[in-house]
Amino acid sequence: MIEGNRIVTATDAKTQQTWLVEVFVSLKPAVNDPQGLAIRDGLHMLGYDEVEDVRAGKYMQLHLTGADQSAVEARVTEMCEQLLANTVIESYRFDVRPVSE
Repeated sequence: MIEGNRIVTATDAKTQQTWLVEVFVSLKPAVNDPQGLAIRDGLHMLGYDEVEDVRAGKYMQLHLTGADQSAVEARVTEMCEQLLANTVIESYRFDVRPVSE
């Protein structure tokens, strides 16, 4: 099996843990959020006048394998920087936890 740029042997695969990663991507505060404004206005029209601001974003769940949490965090950071977030206008954060077998 190939993982990243290396070949993983059967022995390596046995030491791999399955992880659940929850990724949250949102527009940076300085970036206009027309979707958030539309949601806020819709909530106001429905009588939820206490809503002052809405920022819309993306939520993703990833299930992946990795030897340890720091290795998984490094890989997910690469994923976010390369594809999951447009880091010019978006920020991201993620939570990592092991999946119990």
